[in-house]
Amino acid sequence: ETTEMSNREEAEIQISELDLLSSMFPYEEEFVVTDQVAVAELKHYAENESAETPSSKVQFVLNVKPEVTNASMVEFSMACALPFKYPTVVPEITVRSSALSRSQQVHLNSDLKTYLMQNCSGEPCMLSAREWVKDHAAAYIDKEHSSSSVTTSNAMQSEDNTFTRLWIYSHHIYNKQKRKNIIDWAKELALSGFCMPGKPGVVCVEGLQSSCEEFWSRVRRLTWKRILIRHREDVSLEGGGHAEIQKQRKFSTLEEKCFDAHGARGNHMDLGQLYHFLEEKGCADIFQMYFGVEGH
Repeated sequence: ETTEMSNREEAEIQISELDLLSSMFPYEEEFVVTDQVAVAELKHYAENESAETPSSKVQFVLNVKPEVTNASMVEFSMACALPFKYPTVVPEITVRSSALSRSQQVHLNSDLKTYLMQNCSGEPCMLSAREWVKDHAAAYIDKEHSSSSVTTSNAMQSEDNTFTRLWIYSHHIYNKQKRKNIIDWAKELALSGFCMPGKPGVVCVEGLQSSCEEFWSRVRRLTWKRILIRHREDVSLEGGGHAEIQKQRKFSTLEEKCFDAHGARGNHMDLGQLYHFLEEKGCADIFQMYFGVEGH
C-alpha cells in the first residue's frame, strides 16, 4: 500500500524529531535520551538498506514545568518510548510527578492517551504531547474524581475571560463545503484568523476560548484524512471586555488565504509565502511548529 509509511520513513521522522527536541531543549534537565544505543541503531537503520530492524525502542525523558503561578515548584516528567512504527502509531508516554497521587497519575495518563489517540496518529507529536502536559497536568494535582460543582462554575467563568488562538493542521483542505463551513462558523462565533486551503491545510482561529472550543468541536466532526491542533495559545483577559479582545487579535477577520504555488497540480501551497504572511502578523515561530524547519 502506498499510503502506508515505510519503516525507513518512520525511522527518519523519529530521528528528525529527536533532533528538533534536542535543539529546542538543549539542557539535560529538560530533555534527555535514556537509550543512546537505540538511537544509534535507528540512525544506522535509516541510512542503510541492509540494516536490521532496531532491537529496542528509542526512549527519552522530557521534563515539563507548567506555567501555573501556584504550581511553580511542581515538575512533571514524561517518560517516552517511540514504538518502531511511530508516528503511524502513537508514542508511549507516562507522566509522573511527586505531587500526584496514584489515582491522579492514572487519571492524567489515561486522558493524555485519549488525547494522543484522537490527535496524534501519523504525525510527529512529541511537541503537542509536551504542550498538552504543560497546559493540563497541573490541574490533576487537586483533581480527585469528585469534581465539585464549585470548580465547574469557576471553569465556566474563566472560559469567558480567556482569549485563545488555535493553530489547526489538516492533511489537506480542498472541499468547498468545508471551506464555507470554516468561514461561516468563524463569523458566527466572532472568530478571526485565516484558512489556507490546499495541501497541507492550515486554519488559525482566535477569539474567546469558549468560541474557539466550539469551532474546534464542529470542525473535527467533519470527515478528515487527518486534522489536529498543532498549537494553542491562551491569554487571560484582564476585565475581558470587547476592547481587550480586539487588542489581542492578530487578524482582523477570518479570510481564506491562497498562496498559489505554480506546481503541476497547482494545489500545493507556497510555504515561503505562508511564512512571510505569518511573519507580518508576528507569528513566524508558528511556522516551525507546523513544519519543523526554520522558514526563510
